Formats: sequence, C-alpha cells, structure tokens
Amino acid sequence: MSQRRRRSLALLTSGVLALPLLTGCGAGDDEGGQAAAEQDIATTTRDRVADGGVLRWAVDALPDTLNTFQADADATTNRIAGAVLPQLFVLDAKGRPVVNPDYLEKAEVIEREPKQVVQYKLNQKAVWSDGREIGAADFVAQWRALNGKDSAYWTARNAGYDRIEKIEKGKTDLEVRVTFNKPYADWRALFTPLYPKQVTGTPEAFNEGARGALKITAGPFGLGAIDKKTGTAALTRNARWWGRPAKLDTLILTAVPRAERPAALAAGKLDLAEIDRAAADRIALARRDAAAKNGPGAGGAPAHGPEAALTPAQATLSWATAFGADEEKAAAETESRQKHLASVKQYAAEQTALKAFTVRKSLEPAYTQLAMNGASGPLADERVRRAVARALDRQALAEVVLKPLGLPAKPVGSHLALAGQRAYADNSDALGGLDTRAAQALFADAGWRKGGKITEPAAKAGPESAPQDDSKTPSGPGTGNDGLYIVGQDDGAGGEPRSATADRPNQDEPSPVLAPAPFGAQQRASLLAQAALVARAARAQDAEDAEDDGKWAPTRDGEGADPAKASPAPAPAKQPVRTSGNMLAKDGKALSLRFVLPAGPGSESLRTVGERIAGMLRKVGVNTETIKVADASFFKDHIASGQYDLALYSWPATAYPATDARPIFAKPEPAADGSLLVEQNYTRVGTDHIDQLFDQAVGELDEEQSRELMRKADARIWAAAGSIPLFQRPELVAVKPGLANAGAFGLGAPRYQDIGWKKALTAKDKKK
Repeated sequence: MSQRRRRSLALLTSGVLALPLLTGCGAGDDEGGQAAAEQDIATTTRDRVADGGVLRWAVDALPDTLNTFQADADATTNRIAGAVLPQLFVLDAKGRPVVNPDYLEKAEVIEREPKQVVQYKLNQKAVWSDGREIGAADFVAQWRALNGKDSAYWTARNAGYDRIEKIEKGKTDLEVRVTFNKPYADWRALFTPLYPKQVTGTPEAFNEGARGALKITAGPFGLGAIDKKTGTAALTRNARWWGRPAKLDTLILTAVPRAERPAALAAGKLDLAEIDRAAADRIALARRDAAAKNGPGAGGAPAHGPEAALTPAQATLSWATAFGADEEKAAAETESRQKHLASVKQYAAEQTALKAFTVRKSLEPAYTQLAMNGASGPLADERVRRAVARALDRQALAEVVLKPLGLPAKPVGSHLALAGQRAYADNSDALGGLDTRAAQALFADAGWRKGGKITEPAAKAGPESAPQDDSKTPSGPGTGNDGLYIVGQDDGAGGEPRSATADRPNQDEPSPVLAPAPFGAQQRASLLAQAALVARAARAQDAEDAEDDGKWAPTRDGEGADPAKASPAPAPAKQPVRTSGNMLAKDGKALSLRFVLPAGPGSESLRTVGERIAGMLRKVGVNTETIKVADASFFKDHIASGQYDLALYSWPATAYPATDARPIFAKPEPAADGSLLVEQNYTRVGTDHIDQLFDQAVGELDEEQSRELMRKADARIWAAAGSIPLFQRPELVAVKPGLANAGAFGLGAPRYQDIGWKKALTAKDKKK
C-alpha cells in the first residue's frame, strides 16, 4: 500500500459512507468566506452550566479499536480520542485548525532552509493520567510507529510522518523540534491525536494494546468501562486534568441504530443523538401537535403515525375479516389488529415524550457527489462525462434535500474544501453549469445523437424501469446511513396482498420513492406493436390480392398443388427500422448508464436525488438503469471494483487537501497484472497535471501559495468531470431540553469540557 494512500484510506467508511471529522490548516481570516451553515449547539457560557450530571450520547456502534491510526477505526474511535487524548490542533466553527492552548503554547515553522523545522512549545501543565509530563518521547514513539519504515506496525495512516527526518528535545523539556527531510505543508495534521509512548513504543502495544482499552490518557475525560453487553462506553471526568474541568461527571456513549433512536429518546435512554430525516419529522410533528391544543394529536384522531395510515376501506376490510366466517383468516386478522393497536399506543406514547426534544440543524463536514466511472464504456469519453455534468441542475438537487429542512441549499463549488475553509473557492466554472444545449453539443461531438439507428438488442431497463434490486436489506425506517429509505412495496411475499392492518407505513414520513413506469419495456412494447400492425396489414393485402386474382390459396395437408403452377410464397413483411427516438444512440446502440444506489433502510433522500438526476439525463436523451444494492456490497462490490457507471456517495471535507485528497484524485496507474491501481480514485479519472499540482502544494510552505495550487488542482478536477459535487450533507441532532454547548457542530469540533446541563434559573434571573 502506498504511503500517500494510508492517511486517506480511513476516511471512507460504510456502504453509504459515514464520515469522520477532520482537522484543518492555514491562515488568513477572509479566505474561504463564511461557512454555509453555522453551528447549532445552544452556546452557553460556562458560568451558566451546572457542574455534574450525566449525558447519554448516541453512537452507531462501539469501536473495534481505540487506535485512530488503525484501518478499522471509526467515528466512535475518533469521538473517544477527541475527549481523552491530546489534540494539538482543533477545528473552529469554520473548519479551520487553531492551536489548542490546553496542550500547546505555540507551534510554528522556525526554519525553512536548508530543511523545514517545526517547534512545538508544550503547555507546562500538560501531563498524562499517570502523572508523567507530555514530551518529546511521545512524539518520537508516534513518529517511529507511523513513518512506514517498520512493517510490524499495523497502520492505516502514514502520510506526513514519512517526511520527518528526526525529532529531538529543544532547549527545555517543554520544547519539541521536528525536522523534515522534505517540506510538508500539512504539518499541523501530525500528532493529533497524540498517544502516550506506552501505546506507540512497540509494535505489540500499538497493534493490540489500544484496541479495547486506553490505560493512560490526557484529556478532560478519561476512559472508563466499555460494556459490550449494554453497548456503552463511559467517559469520566479526568481528576488530573489541568485545564478548565469538564462540566459533566460522566459522558456515556451509547450504541443505538439510527432507526431505533426515536424510541430510545422517548424512553429516556438517550439525551443527544444524530438522527435522520424521518426522526426529525416525528419530533417536529410531536411539537406541532403539542402546540395545537385542539388539533390532531390533542384529543382528536392523529394525523400521522400507524393510526393515520389506516384508511376507512382498510378498517372496514379488517373488521369484516376479523369477524368473518373463515376462522383461520379471522384469527390471523385479529392478531394483526392487536399488534396494530399496540403499535398505535406505543407511537402515541413516544410522540408524547418526543415533544420535549429539540432538533438542532447544521451541515456536516462532508459533501455528496455524483461519481462517473471513466474506466470504460461511454463515460470513458471526457466529452460524455462533461455532457452529463452540464445536464445537471445542481441547485435543484441541493434544494430537494436541504430546503425542506430549512438549511441553506447552495451547491458545493469545490472537491477539496467546503465554504468557510480557507482552501475553498467555487471552481465549478471550469466545467460550466446547467446548459442542456451545451450538453447536447458535447454528446453530438462524441458521436451520440438522437434518432440514431438501433441494431443492438433493446435495453432491459431504462431510467423509468423497475429498479433492479440485489439487496437483501429489509425495508423499514432509516438506519442513518446517509438518510436513505428503501422503496415501499405494496405487496407481500409472493405477490399476496398485505393484511389490512399489517406493516402500515407512517403517512407523515417522507413518501416512499415509487418505481417509475418501465420506459425500456414501454419502448419495446411500442415497437413490437408497430411491427405487428405492419405485418397484419401486409397479410391482409396479400389475402385480398389472392382472392381477386385467384393465383393462390392456402391448401390443407395432403392437398398439395402442382408445384409448377403454384405462386411463389409472399416475401416476409418488412420490419420497421428501430431508432432511438428522443434518446441518444451511437454505432447502433442506445446510450444507457448503470446508476448504482444503496438500498438500505433510510435511503430515500439519496434515492430521490438519484431519480431527479435520472430525469434530468432523460431530458437530454440518456437512459439510466437504476440498480439497488445492499449497503454491505455497495462500496466493496460496486464502487471500489468499478461495477457502475453512475453512483452517489459522500466524501469528508478535509482541511489538509494536499495530503488527504490526493489519493482520491490521483491518476490510476497500471499494475503488473494489467489491472489499475486506483488508490481511492474510484471514478478512475485523473491526469498527470492534477498529480503534479498536489505534489507541489504538499511541499509548499507558503500557505497562501499552497492553497492557490489546491484551487488550480480543483479546477482541473472539475474540468475532467469524474465527479460532480452536489451539496453539503445535512446534520440533524435531537437534543434534550437544558443541554448546553452540544448539538449540530457543523464544521467545528466539540469542546467536551464545556458540554453540560444549564443551571436552573434563579428568581433574580427570571426577573431579568
């Protein structure tokens, strides 16, 4: 595995791509502009936050490792590390790194020639939980573990550490000098988090010692018990912490699947939880109903939930079946009615509890993109990729996801940064925006034209065909994987109609995406019908001619006519020439692209975007074949292996694009066996010039020049049209009343020691 790949390898996770929060770099307050959305965390001064208390914070799963530098580290690994280990640089609200004064007094480049030297001046109070001072020995051990020279260390991230020549103590024990053998612009990315030398000092300790426990820590919290049975990890206030003490006594990270979080919130098992759109809608409905004293949910029939899903016709059918003569069906329907009644009661109780919660909103440090596989097929032609991109209304796609949530709906203009980060600049003009005429001209230049002759077999599926589905993921409300929902089905197994009271959807959740009418099948049926009409007309004309002229008539078996006098058999009817009509075709084949989407629960927003894209492409003559796949196979079996033409997935924003983004956009290289080494460039689109710009940027110590090189690289990436950034992902967080300094953190990092419960208002406060 190449050095440049390892750091970025850990950034892409899961079928729908959960995204860890990264740190940033640079200087210059005005560069990058304002963040697209501000943090929404109920900011409260520490004097108004009570000392003590417990916070139960939802996570997707307990981590398999507590070592963030291992390949199986996940978002929970990073969250724990952020609370219990030194973070030398932290992200501000714009996703820009700033020195963390709890650990550093200063960090700067003190020499550039003949070699780059960075000097860290440590906070003199900073100590590990065993009482030892944080110092050069910890830096040296981490560098040796991560520089890639010793393969005994199982590392996933090495970039930057491989450029270090030596680390030594400065004039005092509080100074650490790091000398590089190659200039490294992203030096701020190093040593965050910083592990104690006891973890990084030997391969055995590094590989196994920090997987299930961290005996030595140095954060506002320490790591308590991790209980696999209850799915909890307890973080407790660090008694040796030298900074402002943590407000909470205990922070309990609780593993709860996103589909189960509304129920867990209502049951009092969670106080803070990232949620999907469906859960946010439930909380909004609960608050609305509570505010409407005489409205739905306040004594009248609910306007949402399982009860509202039952139509009068279904209710009548259910009653008739339950009290009908068929005892077997009656028993089954009675059981179904009882289950339904229980679900109605449970839903009502949950709504009563959910009305107390607030949904905090911002935009995640990640963006969703349309990826185009440029390795083979029509999209190997840059003109076709550019044409597809010019057919997209990115503003409309952003609005369909973000506008209903009340979030800013502005398309992302960069592959390498988000608005607010210093490297951000909208370089989309390098490709151009929505312009269907330009798209059609590009298609024509590539040889794809409407009305072309079709000689290849008709496509089995098109943009309106029933999507293929090799997913085994069950339907249901979301698990939180990128806010996706599975398409609803009206029939049960085997095509049997469902019970009138079984598995009713919540009417107030976003409507399931309906599979469009089969376009390809319609086209084929139309052509066959036309051919049949022509053939019948020809046969009728032949029969009329035979009757008038008496030249021939059909004979029965055994009544063979004289061959010498018989008329020759009529020529077969001429079949109509098949054309592509309003769709594009080239060399006898219609333009059809495989559009792969994850089919896991909670996938509706992504599928909705996919349908909108398919409709936009259909207007310019491009067929799309939607293929739903299981979340577990989406990335491994389709994206990474190149088994797709179009796909939607997300990348994290990074404040270190010269390091972290390079493997994502590096030009694929041929391997010895003839395959392509793509690193993380799953579109297989890249150029030597883009690689050169990355290499120049990562070695440029003038921060402004480095960022300018990144902007030039981004413009080239836009022009190559391998991936099209669409929108920043929404961040929705359910928060219990009274919780301060927590919620939707946006581009910033949590300040764990400031999170806590607001103090009760005093009589004096109430008078103000």
